[in-house]
Formats: sequence, structure tokens, C-alpha cells
Amino acid sequence: MRATLTMGHGDRGQLRCVTDWETPVPASDEVLLRIAATAVNYHDIMTRRGMPGIKIGLPIITGSDIAGEIVALGSGVNDWSIGDRVLVDPVLRGGDRFGMIGETRHGGRAEFVAAPARQLIAVPDGVDLEAAASLPLAYGTAYRMLITQGGLAAGERVLVLGASGGVGAACVQLAKLFGAEVVACASSRSKVDRLAEIGADHCINYSERNFAEAVRELYGKPRVTGGGGVDVAVNFTGGDTWVDTQRCVRLGGRILTCGATAGFDVKTDMRFLWTFEHRFIGSNGWSPADLEALLDLIDQGRLRPVIDKILPLEDAGEAERMLEDREVFGKVLLKP
Repeated sequence: MRATLTMGHGDRGQLRCVTDWETPVPASDEVLLRIAATAVNYHDIMTRRGMPGIKIGLPIITGSDIAGEIVALGSGVNDWSIGDRVLVDPVLRGGDRFGMIGETRHGGRAEFVAAPARQLIAVPDGVDLEAAASLPLAYGTAYRMLITQGGLAAGERVLVLGASGGVGAACVQLAKLFGAEVVACASSRSKVDRLAEIGADHCINYSERNFAEAVRELYGKPRVTGGGGVDVAVNFTGGDTWVDTQRCVRLGGRILTCGATAGFDVKTDMRFLWTFEHRFIGSNGWSPADLEALLDLIDQGRLRPVIDKILPLEDAGEAERMLEDREVFGKVLLKP
């Protein structure tokens, strides 16, 4: 079968598309999927570059967000049928293996993949497989952070940093869907224009102005007596944005995070934490229930994932370049 391999740790030159990779045979508790699409995530780039503490068997077929159709069943699989359309929850939950499909075992940058049956989620007839493939790492993470963990309520004001990427765009869409007023931050005029198109009420180009000052102009300075600022701030960038984020959040507000793309060793101003009684809420990944909720929203016509480009499998290197050069708005998919 055709597959794109990550041959070793290093630059994009480590990616190689081959035509003679052996088609996997499903184990007794697995199914074989014909892949319809797989999303490209920054996690794929981190796997290529190498991650401290995580040993990757090389070569590896990356690609963790996978949707497709079942074409063969392992001998012990009774709950699924050939022809079923499914999304793969890539996290290896339970059993004797740890990690993710596309990281510690072969993933979706291929024509076929063997996946544990316990990790399959049925895709409703009204949901196309490309939309399903865009969900886990971006939309699943955003849903869990905002809704499951963050308890977002209608009418709340939400600030989203890094809003143009996969997780950020998902946060903007979901926050609007659940009735929030959204302030979205991005690094270029073209990106803030796109954010307005997908529902952001206010957009801040932080390459031109400080986002904390812009939020203060919109809602006023948070006051210890109440009022001013946003109810919820989403910050998975970290780095030097953390204190400015604290300055944006009202009395009793929440700061949500699911990562630290600009650096994890952040400075926290304890005065804001205690004076404004802020709550810091962490969120790690997603659950199968989060993915099922997202599929239902798409099926109901309430959510349409933002897909920037769909590229052929052979263009995996170009897809990764787009992410590394921050040219992507939403998701990039690969199709075999």
C-alpha cells in the first residue's frame, strides 16, 4: 500500500512516500480501515523532531486523526461490521500499550490502518469522513477545555489566544455555538478576517497591538468590586502571554489551558490570582464522549469544522511546512 513514512528524527527531509509498504493485518481485537482522510497536527511534527522521554520506533507512519471505512474484522470483533464508517479515538486507552496511534504505533498517513475496535466511534450518516477526521486533536481538545472542563455558559465573554490554529479556531466556533461573546487573537490581518467569518465578535491582531490593552478598551479594566474584563480566557500559548492574560480576566473568572506552545515556564502574577479570585483550569486531551458530542453537533448542522486544505498523501511535507510556517487557518487534511 501507499504510505508516508517518518524515517528518522530531523527536518522534513525525513518524510518519504512509498508505494510498497505492507498492508497491515488486523489482530483479533482490531479492524482494518480504508482511510478516507487523516489530519495533520503539530504533534506529527514533534514526533518527527523527537520528543524527550518518548521513544518512537522508526520508521513510523504518523497521523493520529483518522476516519475511514471498515474493510476487515479481527477474529474477536463482533460489535462492528464491514462497511461501517468510523472515527478512531487515537489515544491508546487501557490494555498493555501506551501512547497514541500515529506516535507509538502506525497511524493514518497511508491507505489502510489497523486500529483497536474499542477505539472506534461510529460516524453518523450526515457527517462526511473528512469532517470527522478533523476532530480529535483539535476539536476534541477544544471541546473538553471549554465545555467539559471549563463549563462555558451562554452570555459569557471569552478571550481566545492563538485563535487561528486548529484548537484556536475550534474554540472560537464552539464558544459562539454555546452562546458566548468571543474575542479572538491572531497574528495577521488575513487571519483576523477569517476569524470574523467563523463567528468571532471582536478580533485583535496582536502583531499590531497588545491584546490586554485591546481587551481593556472593549470591556474596561477588571475591578475587585466586579465588572470589566472577560469571564473566560483560553491560553494554550504560555510563554510571555500569561500575565497579560491574567490582566484581562474579571473577578471570579477562569483561565483555561491545554498546552504551552510558546513555553511552559510562565510567570504568574500572584496578585491577580488572589485579588481577582481567578481559577486556573487545565485540560488534557479529550474523551470518547467529547468526540461523540462533536459528531452529533456536525450531524445536527450546528458545527462545520474549518478545513483549510486537503492535500494528497504525497504532500505530507508541504502540509507540515504550512503548519511550521503558520500559514494554516483551521485544519489541513491528507487523503490517500
